[in-house]
Amino acid sequence: MVANSKARSAVAQGGRGQGAAAPSATNIVVLVGRLSGAPSMRVLPSGDELTAWRLVIDRDPAAVTRSSSPRAPSVDTIDCVAFKRGVQRLAARWASGDVIEARGALRRRFWRGAAGAAASRYEVEVSEARRLVAASAR
Repeated sequence: MVANSKARSAVAQGGRGQGAAAPSATNIVVLVGRLSGAPSMRVLPSGDELTAWRLVIDRDPAAVTRSSSPRAPSVDTIDCVAFKRGVQRLAARWASGDVIEARGALRRRFWRGAAGAAASRYEVEVSEARRLVAASAR
């Protein structure tokens, strides 16, 4: 995560030190990973169009070996969504295995399921994305 110098200064001083600004909240996510399958588009009950995909991101091998569990996962799978038309148009051209860079914010989305039960999920709402490497070039 990126933190501004004032926020770092305030944290270093134990919070609100003399003349230190309060740390600002930051929600910035940058991911680079392999596309696990073709992106899908769907229309939400609200009428909004959503394009969704999943990125598979290799974990740092050093972090995996330090894990206390012998079956620690070596990858993370992160759900991504886009509401912006420009990102949706780009995603429509991606293929499984492409290496994608996605920038956005972590969001928690709420809805009611078919039985009326409340449900939620965390996902990255992508505001910018680009294909770094096509699967066919790997």
